[in-house]
Amino acid sequence: MTSQVATAEVAQPYAQALLSIAQSKNLTEEFGEDARTFLSLLRADKQLQNFFGNPFIQSESKKALIKQIVGEGANPYLRNFLLVLVDKRRIAFLEPILQQYLALLRQLNQTVLAEVTSAIPLTEAQQQAITEKVIAITKARQVELETKVDSELIGGVIIKVGSQVIDASIRGQLRRLSLRLTSG
Repeated sequence: MTSQVATAEVAQPYAQALLSIAQSKNLTEEFGEDARTFLSLLRADKQLQNFFGNPFIQSESKKALIKQIVGEGANPYLRNFLLVLVDKRRIAFLEPILQQYLALLRQLNQTVLAEVTSAIPLTEAQQQAITEKVIAITKARQVELETKVDSELIGGVIIKVGSQVIDASIRGQLRRLSLRLTSG
């Protein structure tokens, strides 16, 4: 398995190139939506990830699958970018490239990513309240929420923005209480 640093070094220039293409064609948000769709597809289907990462599968098979997934109605610039990744033998890095593209897009739009883990799915009102709180804390123009559900939290939420973590979960409160009781 490749290291995180090596993966980032490969992903960065390709993500930069994709952003340059998107900016020149005024398609940054459209590419962002496509990137999010591809990422959710890759995360949901490990076989797809393994298919792209397998060096023994012919490039033509990978290209055919990309054309099938993307379809004819897709943006030709993005489709061609994906096909170039196959030609350059970098399609295995698709997930980190797309993640890096989204990070660059957030930077461009002065948007922060807030990873929110909750015990149960959040309502629209709760998501809005978290968004407003994160904007107040970070002074960002916009917030992109990435939500996950973890029933082990019992209740509450954990919000991660960059390296800052706000643990307002019941599990976190119980853990802190336990530490205070054992240290005293």
